[in-house]
This record gives sequence, C-alpha cells and structure tokens, in this order.
Amino acid sequence: MSTVAGIALPFVLIALLILRQNIVVLLGVSTFAAYYFWGGGELMNVVYDMWDASNRDVLLSVPLYILAGSIMSQGSIAERLINLMTALMRPVPGGLSVASLLACGVFAAISGSSIVTLLAVGSIMYPALIKAGYSRPFSIGMLCAGGTLGIIIPPSIPLILYGIMTQASIADLFIAGIGPGLALLGVFVLYSIVINFKRDRGTWWSGREIWTALISSIWALLTPFVILGGIYSGYFTPTESAAVAVLTAMLVETLAHKHGFIYLVRGDLAAFKKTIDSMGQLVWRTVGETSTMMGSLFPILAIALSLNVFMTYQQVPNHIVEWLTGFIDSKVMFILLVNLFLLVVGCFLDSGSAILILSPLLPPMAQSYGMDLVHFGIMMTVNLEIGYLTPPMGLNLIVAMGAFKEDFLTIVKGVLPFIALMLIVLWIVAFYPPLSLFLIK
Repeated sequence: MSTVAGIALPFVLIALLILRQNIVVLLGVSTFAAYYFWGGGELMNVVYDMWDASNRDVLLSVPLYILAGSIMSQGSIAERLINLMTALMRPVPGGLSVASLLACGVFAAISGSSIVTLLAVGSIMYPALIKAGYSRPFSIGMLCAGGTLGIIIPPSIPLILYGIMTQASIADLFIAGIGPGLALLGVFVLYSIVINFKRDRGTWWSGREIWTALISSIWALLTPFVILGGIYSGYFTPTESAAVAVLTAMLVETLAHKHGFIYLVRGDLAAFKKTIDSMGQLVWRTVGETSTMMGSLFPILAIALSLNVFMTYQQVPNHIVEWLTGFIDSKVMFILLVNLFLLVVGCFLDSGSAILILSPLLPPMAQSYGMDLVHFGIMMTVNLEIGYLTPPMGLNLIVAMGAFKEDFLTIVKGVLPFIALMLIVLWIVAFYPPLSLFLIK
C-alpha cells in the first residue's frame, strides 16, 4: 500500500499544481499522506507535531517585523529616507536611480520584506523617475530589483524562517546577510551609474538641502541601528528586536514625525491627543493588514514544520544524501546542481514557501558535502531572491504590475539586466564563503 501511495503521490501533487491549488493544500496533502502511509496511520501526530513545532518564541518575530515595516512605509519614515538619499545623490550620474536603490537598501534594513520595500520606495520614486526622463523598463526593473534587498539585508523574514526550520542561529544568519546584501546593492548602484552616465546630472550638492534632509530623517536613520545593533551586541534576541522595531516605529512616527513630543512639552494636550488618535488609526490599519498576511503564512509554516519533524524522524534527508552520493561526487557539482534546482523552484514559489518546503532536505545534504549551515542559508536565500524577478510567479513582478499599472512584458524587460547581475553575485556567494561568513568567523 505504501509503495503504491509513493508512486501516486507525486502525480496527485502535480495535478493539484495544474489546478492552481494553494501551497497550503499541497503541503497538507503531502503531510497527511506521509503520516498515514509511512507514519503508522497516526494522523493525530500531525496536530501534535504542528503544535510542538509552532510553539517557539522566535515565530513572534515574523508578524512583528511585518507590522513594523507596514507602520514605517505608511508613515513618513520611507519618504524622509528617500529625501535624504536624493539630496546626497543629486550630482551623481543617474543620481535619482542611485538614490532609489540606496533608499531600498536602508529601508530593507528596517522592514525585512521585499514587497514592503518595493511598495514603500517605489510608490514615491517611480513617478519621480518617469518625470525625470528615465525609461519605464529601467525604472520599474531597478525598483523591483531594489525591493529584493529586503529578503537578504537583515532583518530578513526568509532568513528567520530558514533559522526556524534548520535550528541555525538567526543572529548569525542576519550578520552573514550583510556582505551579500551590500554586494548586491553595490552592483545595482554601479550598473545604474554606468547605464545613466551620459544623462544630465542634477545640481551640485546643497549643504542646506542635505542638512535639512538629514535633520528630518535622523530618527529614521537611527532605527536600523537600534534594531540590528541590539541583536549583534547580544543585548536582545531577534524576537525581542522585532518588538523593539514596532515600538521604535510607533515612537518615531508619533513623537518625532508627527510632533507629538513638541505638543506634549508645550502642554497642547488637544494637539497631542489628535496625534495619538492619528497614530492609533495607522496602527489599527496595519495590524489588520499584518493579520491578513499572517493568516496565509502561519498555516503553511505550521504544516511545513510538522512535515519537517516527520522527515527528520524517518531519516529522509539521510537516505537522500546516501542516494545522491552515488551521482554527485564533489562539492562543486552539488553547489551547481542545487543552485540550478533553486532557480527553477524560484520561478514558481516565493522564497518563504520554498524555504519551508526544502529546508528539511537541502541543508542536511549541504552539510554532508562540508558546507556551513549559515553559508548555505545565505546562498539559498540569494538564489530564491532572484525568484522574485522571474516569471511566471515572481512576486515583485506581480506586485509592480498592480501597483504601477505597467504591463507584464515591460516589467520583465526591465528586470532582465538585474537578474544577470544577481546571478553574478550568486556565483560569488556560492563559491566564496568568506563573503557571507567573514563577520562571524
């Protein structure tokens, strides 16, 4: 019976994919089939494992980082950061595009999300880029690529999911993401300067403009230092840092950007109450959006963790490693094949879903070939980051199509050069571990 089920199950999953079923359905069918046919038929173990696997404090960091990013993007933090980057990059060739990319990098260090970064920066910069004469394909491709920085520059929600699934240190993963994140940002900026080198440059630096923008954005700039500094110094955990991120976002928006502190010092309680009410409406709205997002993410996470427990208990990764060693006899060949596999997976699954599905299998295989667990997590994340830009299911493509009202082919044309750049960085990340590990070794 179990042999027949093993043969039939892949065809059932393929049929569900053709019918465009949700990833929850695919994971649910796989997990219940595994427990029923190969786990002694004890389906209640699915529920027990889901509870045990989900009962982890670090899971709280995911909705909190999403909430913090939403508050910052719908408040004025993103706009103030963009104003500062624009003032600093005005005389640089392609200055507005460089400013957009730097804003994406800074905001990624706050939000931890690709889509939030794309929408927060893109909603402001895309109209400005078009008005300044930049082509639509380049502008939207650059913003889509800049948005992907949100899943590799710490704090990163996919890295948190990888750490949960593999028991790797999330703090180490965050630190390891700095090098590849800056490398990606660097090649994007360099490409934008080269491709726009002959474009008319903006006016020379204005000390007054830069100073005004700096003062306006000072609290926004301090936010990532508070969030990440606390983690790297060991002062608080990644979960606690997520709560700090939410609190910092609320305090910065209320007391600094909405002048709540000034109203309080002046004793203008009516104005202060109005500020608090305005912030309360913003938080209420973003809590609703975050709850909706987590409502779709958490069932996937719980089922994936249950399947992870089953696979570990049944030693599935060990059996696959033993089988693969008969075909893959070197670490280099393994890296090449796993990256090709992940590039294909990224075309159809978002990074979070892919990590939840593949983390029980791929990391143990990587360790068997002598790869560091943290290094492999960074390589996997950078690879899946490219999937945000590849059709047919690239999330940033779909989001940009709806948010900026551009046709799909224009967006795909715009992201192709950036995909090529990301593949170059992926190659370096894969075969030069120190880029990821130099800060933690």
